[in-house]
Amino acid sequence: MITIGQLARYAGVTIKAVRHYHKVGLLAEPERDHSGYRRYRAQDAVDLVKIRTLAEAGVPLARVKELLGAGEEEFAAAITEIDEALRRREEEIRLARERVVRLRAGNALFVTSEVASMLDLLRDVGVSERGVRMEREVWVLMQTVAPDEAAVWLADKVDSLADPEFRRLYLDHDEAFGFAPDDPRLPTLAERAATWLAGRPAVPAADPEISALALEAAGASSPAWDALRQ
Repeated sequence: MITIGQLARYAGVTIKAVRHYHKVGLLAEPERDHSGYRRYRAQDAVDLVKIRTLAEAGVPLARVKELLGAGEEEFAAAITEIDEALRRREEEIRLARERVVRLRAGNALFVTSEVASMLDLLRDVGVSERGVRMEREVWVLMQTVAPDEAAVWLADKVDSLADPEFRRLYLDHDEAFGFAPDDPRLPTLAERAATWLAGRPAVPAADPEISALALEAAGASSPAWDALRQ
């Protein structure tokens, strides 16, 4: 007969763990002897080692008791099921870690790596931090609400940024954010933008309500920009 401390040491667990297994019904709790101590048998040590092994393998404690009493085929089937669940959990963790890595970079907050790359390109071109932030906020919502359309819009945006005239237009538009709505430079900028757009293939139009919501969330509006759109 052995004490709880000896039992824990032999099985490679803590006394606290032994008591927890008693509490959840995984390990039978022996009666106290005349001295008031609980005395354990060799079988208790064997059972505890099995419990620890299953727990360390990722088996939920709620299923450990079931497996301890399972036959060979039932045990194998249950382990296969648990392994598949662990694989799914592993993939979830991998994706979560990728998101955490992206979150470390300001441009990658809450957007895909493709959008983050496009935002980096905008910064390289010379777009202001305000402009980059606005773009990011718009894409956060658009990629969630309309992911298929957003993929098309993103490809079009990246393709457009390869055009020197579009880059110049984008930078001029970015600068015009703070202009007065009657600034004499705005009509010329509007004409240039209209001319450039006329030569581009059409892409699916975004839902006006969603577009307005995204632009509002991003703060992508100013008196000068409103004048340009008109």
